[in-house]
Amino acid sequence: MAYRTAGVVILLLTSVSAAAQQPTPLFNTLPANPPSAAAPPPGAPFADQPPPASIGRNFCEQNVSAQPADPASVPESYRPFVGIFSDADWTPQLCAALVVENITADGTATITYAFGPIAANTKTPGGVLHGTGIVKDGALLFQNSDGSQYAFQPFYSDLAGRWTTPKGQTYEAVFKRTY
Repeated sequence: MAYRTAGVVILLLTSVSAAAQQPTPLFNTLPANPPSAAAPPPGAPFADQPPPASIGRNFCEQNVSAQPADPASVPESYRPFVGIFSDADWTPQLCAALVVENITADGTATITYAFGPIAANTKTPGGVLHGTGIVKDGALLFQNSDGSQYAFQPFYSDLAGRWTTPKGQTYEAVFKRTY
């Protein structure tokens, strides 16, 4: 009897452990227009805080100066996209950060995107891009001059990002809200 009980306990622990180790898929499981993604939940930490006066921070070994708008000044459906999002790793060598500075009523977003090496001692190139994007069908979309395409969707209080290179390679990362 004790052996049977021990076997059941081991089986339960193994199944719980395996379930806890499964990675969270980003885009594969998100509906096209998640019902709760359009507006932040009541009391969301970023909704009630005014933006910092100005930021000058180092993201991915790049110096970034940008300032997000006060979320209250942005149409409610776009508020989950406004802010500073960082700590994202497209690859083990390449990190990225995104500052969504403003979004107008027509969905046009003013953005600053930084990318660079994970560590200072690597030779991965980096840079800071300033430009515009568009919020369409629940995603913030933009493209850079080399043809790379980016798409970001709300993922709790963060943004789930997808980068597609001109050669068709895709990478996914979660960009953590830092403001």
